[in-house]
Amino acid sequence: MDVLSALRTARLVPVVVLDDAADADALAGALVAGGLPVAEVTFRTAAAEESIRVMAGRGDILVGAGTVLTVAQVDLAVAAGASYVVSPGLSRAVVERCQELGVLALPGAVTATEIQAALELGLTTIKFFPAGTSGGAKAIAALAAPFGHVGIVPTGGVGPANLAEYLALPSVVAVGGSWMCPRSLVAARDVAAITALTADAVALAGARTTEPSHV
Repeated sequence: MDVLSALRTARLVPVVVLDDAADADALAGALVAGGLPVAEVTFRTAAAEESIRVMAGRGDILVGAGTVLTVAQVDLAVAAGASYVVSPGLSRAVVERCQELGVLALPGAVTATEIQAALELGLTTIKFFPAGTSGGAKAIAALAAPFGHVGIVPTGGVGPANLAEYLALPSVVAVGGSWMCPRSLVAARDVAAITALTADAVALAGARTTEPSHV
């Protein structure tokens, strides 16, 4: 199964901020135990690179790098074991480097112009960020009219209360969010709490995958 197919199967992508790479293994174990063997580790802290290395080294979780802004970060992330790279915006340099290295690029795009630019770079899937302040599910539904063949991963302002709105859209591949692994619980290595939140999120997403729009 390729990375995009794996994300489509997972339906959820935990967006993780790690302040200490020593917390990475416990976090990965909690996500796996909760039924969600996937994570996007953001390059918002100095611990990101080593955290990706630790998590990817387990072999039981699909690890991507988030908040990737530069080609140098792409190189660090991929060398550490990241299988996909997520950016808040669309950078030609970042996308082309990902393509050179053979890893999936998921750049941020929220307008028709940005989506067209992504298509011109050969991409088929984009990150819709920040989803909550960019029109949410209604905006994605409107964009699906001219861009029905484009896969979308909404992230930012997504949680249990509005998850169903996004997953009901056929164009949505998966939804990114951090509610199942809050930074405070990660730092506390509260495996039980993260596992429970993850299991709840998986159950909520699973309830949506039985809808006709996902068949």
